[in-house]
Amino acid sequence: MPLELTLTTPALLFPTVSLVLLAYTNRFLAVAALIRKLAAEYQTKKDKKLADQIRSLRIRVRLIRDMQMLSIFALFLSVLCMFFIFDGDLVIAKYMFGASLLSLLISLGISLREIQISTRALAIQLRDMDDDVRLWDPIKDFVKEVAGKK
Repeated sequence: MPLELTLTTPALLFPTVSLVLLAYTNRFLAVAALIRKLAAEYQTKKDKKLADQIRSLRIRVRLIRDMQMLSIFALFLSVLCMFFIFDGDLVIAKYMFGASLLSLLISLGISLREIQISTRALAIQLRDMDDDVRLWDPIKDFVKEVAGKK
């Protein structure tokens, strides 16, 4: 069954892309603030660990930039698609809509990669703290408390 493309079809991407861009912008602002903080720390003490963290954050900033650009490109292609629908050229409109969806899909894929990098960095940070900080395990603590009352 062929896709019936109307003006409302590409318009469906507008709220989606807007929310995705908002999430990406919030990520960017958080990473930028962390980079500024770590860069200031690095100026006072030239620690290799800080340099490694800044390097990882630099990669994440590039990924977030690419995510934002691809999302904006998806929105741009959606608008072009609407223009071609309005003009009556449905073949080009379908290609524009497909390219828009592909651009958004690639953006989300890059987002997944950025989340993996972020999670790995947090895991490394927490692993370094394992010796100094006992992780809270509510189930284990509850079992010990119940066993202690008997």
